[in-house]
Amino acid sequence: MAGNDWINSYLEAILDVGPGIDEAKSSLLLRERGHFSPTRYFVEEVITGFDETDLHRSWIRAAATRGPKERNTRLENMCWRIWNLARKKKQLEGEEVQRNAKRHLERERGRREATADMSEDLSEGEKGDFPGDGSAHGDSVQGRMRRIVSVDLMENLANQIKEKKLYIVLISLHGLLRGENMELGRDSDTGGQVKYVVELARALGTMPGVYRVDLLTRQVSAPDVDWSYAEPTEMLTPRTTESSMQELGESSGAYIIRIPFGPKDKYIPKELLWPHIPEFVDCALSHIRQMSKVLGEQIGGGQPVWPVAIHGHYADAGDSAALLSGALNVPMLFTGHSLGRDKLEQILKQGRQSRDEINTTYKIMRRIEAEELSLDSSEIVITSTRQEIEEQWRLYDGFDPVLERKLRARIKRGVNCHGRFMPRMVVIPPGMEFHHIVPHEGDMDGDAERNEEDPTPDPPIWSEVMRFFTNPHKPMILALARPDPKKNITTLVKAFGECRPLRELANLTLIMGNRDNIDEMSGTNATVLLSILKLIDKYDLYGQVAYPKHHKQYEVPDIYGLAAKTKGVFINPAFIEPFGLTLIEAAAYGLPIVATKNGGPVDIHKVLDNGVLVDPHDQQSIADALLKLVSDKQLWARCRQNGLKNIHQFSWLEHCKTYLSRIAMCKARQPQWQRSNIGFEYPEPNSPGDSLRDIQDLSLNLKLSLDGEKNEGTGTFDNSLDSIDRKSNLENAFLKLSNGIIGGTEKASLMEKAEQNVSGSRFPVLRSKKYIFVIAVDCDSVSDIPKIIKTIMDVAGKENSIGLILSTSLSISEVHSLLISGSISPLDFDALICNSGGDLYYPSTSSEDGTGLPFTVDLDYQLHRIPLGWRRFKENIGSMGYFC
Repeated sequence: MAGNDWINSYLEAILDVGPGIDEAKSSLLLRERGHFSPTRYFVEEVITGFDETDLHRSWIRAAATRGPKERNTRLENMCWRIWNLARKKKQLEGEEVQRNAKRHLERERGRREATADMSEDLSEGEKGDFPGDGSAHGDSVQGRMRRIVSVDLMENLANQIKEKKLYIVLISLHGLLRGENMELGRDSDTGGQVKYVVELARALGTMPGVYRVDLLTRQVSAPDVDWSYAEPTEMLTPRTTESSMQELGESSGAYIIRIPFGPKDKYIPKELLWPHIPEFVDCALSHIRQMSKVLGEQIGGGQPVWPVAIHGHYADAGDSAALLSGALNVPMLFTGHSLGRDKLEQILKQGRQSRDEINTTYKIMRRIEAEELSLDSSEIVITSTRQEIEEQWRLYDGFDPVLERKLRARIKRGVNCHGRFMPRMVVIPPGMEFHHIVPHEGDMDGDAERNEEDPTPDPPIWSEVMRFFTNPHKPMILALARPDPKKNITTLVKAFGECRPLRELANLTLIMGNRDNIDEMSGTNATVLLSILKLIDKYDLYGQVAYPKHHKQYEVPDIYGLAAKTKGVFINPAFIEPFGLTLIEAAAYGLPIVATKNGGPVDIHKVLDNGVLVDPHDQQSIADALLKLVSDKQLWARCRQNGLKNIHQFSWLEHCKTYLSRIAMCKARQPQWQRSNIGFEYPEPNSPGDSLRDIQDLSLNLKLSLDGEKNEGTGTFDNSLDSIDRKSNLENAFLKLSNGIIGGTEKASLMEKAEQNVSGSRFPVLRSKKYIFVIAVDCDSVSDIPKIIKTIMDVAGKENSIGLILSTSLSISEVHSLLISGSISPLDFDALICNSGGDLYYPSTSSEDGTGLPFTVDLDYQLHRIPLGWRRFKENIGSMGYFC
């Protein structure tokens, strides 16, 4: 009788629409004269989705329960008419099948006769060229599309990694992380990022060539959270045993490593974690060094196995990863997830808060500072979409899309970039596991027959959702997001409430995390939820909107399945969505999507082509898109099939292959804790003179082909450079860059001095030192500085393996005077940082720059900092003194 439940629900929905189907002026057309009626939709669902036996049974039931009310009479008449329509439809379909079968037999007979007649006139050699022969099919090598070179490169790199045993470190500090039963939506910190990093670590741990993956996060022992978040270590088990392809070992696999830092026995939001990051870095550094030694004993032949990369997720983890990457000398990767500057711009546009209020609430300036540091320290920045690069990262000082492409072109041509660096932006969409997903197949009658033969109880979450609805079998519009203002759920409810045809046709389900009491929720989340409840009351949507209080993470697939079973639609109406993992999940379960046109959904839609993109600010366009997808069955089926067909492109396997191939392209590094002074070979550096001879291109604004393509009438890229008057451009470019810092005789002899400095090897090689002490001294009483310096030098000792660097805000002449007054020889130092980092000097036995002081200026450092506007920076800090 399961089928009859659906039939009865559809019949009730038809009665709720308004005019009966037997009225003369009513129409079964979905759209007539610009007006929409759901009647035809439900009638077609009953006729095409169920057997006439079920329809006859419903008619008998309606006749047996006939009453004096008009609604009961209409129901009986409607059942009888639809039953007759179904019988007529079945009869017409049978006749159509017979006609098609007869027509097919006639065509086959004609084709065989024609083939027999032609074969008599063809020789054996000609038969192979017959158009119907298999050799004529488009399977030749010439007809195939050539593979993209970059794809071959990625696969080659991935194959090389298979032979290695890599150790990868991921960092995600905020939120509550665990491998199973993640509490997504519990708070604003435990959202899609938590699921992404956990599944990324799990997937990387199963890849061939990856021996161990550590996901570092915060250990939380608070009484208001589950005890599992206090466990120091948790192993992430693979989803299937077949997917675990790496070599097994004592410490192999993927692990969540929880490091204690910050307030003990208290779970705090990410905005309050910033002061505790140094504590995390110290503990994380200790863990990595210890684990590297352990792995070295297991698979490294006694030599430490250092991480091949450290990957920070979000600004706080990026800040930590930058410090760890610098300390360990390993490549850093960064994923911003949600960027501070973009959020700042969005809130300012809304006009709800001032800049100071935003900074107080979200610590936004500290977050932006961490993102800038991450940009400077990362070799690769992984993004989910191209839009994130072009519209969000370009807001940062450390990145410019045009300049980044030009720098890449210079590196490709082997041209010196003069210290300018920008990380490589790489788009790698997040992945998803599909092995456990079984999308809903078949119509309702098929489901009914299967249920009668092998009754399977519905998932518990179905009843929890369907109890909200007066008619639970209508198509379901599903939204899955926490009650956050940027998720724009209130606009969705308004669009649903003000569109009567949509209300008559479908139900709305809002899965907004878990809650016990609205009063216990955070301020913004509680405000959004209360607004939604008021809108439900305003539009009288009781019985049409579901908003369950609780759900488990493992029940989310069942929620998608319920929406697909009712032939519903998934919607993500966020103002801006960094990626939109829920869109991929919905597509995997066969749900068409309606999504915001701002952010990641644009790229997802290009791949899946399974829905409609809308302006999240346009309430009417949201309602129109939902109505279009739900009411047009052919469009719904086409979107569903497109999503299921293309979803494999977002698998974790594809994600990890691209991820590892990008890591393989990073320069191989590992910590070099000790270097021998004996027989130390000084590497031949790039000549500053060579850099200066190419300085006319330093502005990086040449309007030339970035790929070295030929320009019309001028030959190749390099030939076009040769045609430039190098001497004139050198003078002009350098004069512009110097900005008044270097002039006169100094400018004229800059190239010559640079070449002398390098060729004479007069700069000390600090990397030959085992330890380096940086003495940063600035205080109110300048006379105390020599005493402080002597004390530190006495503690450091005078071993050759120890290097000393003096860092101060004073000028070089002031430093020299202080050293002389304190009877300290300048030669005791390996380098001197002056003017708050504005200049770098090395001690020398004689004056070489015309100042009369025994120091040599680092001209390469000057060339690096001049284009970055260091003079203006020094002027701004003025008399601030020591700047860290």
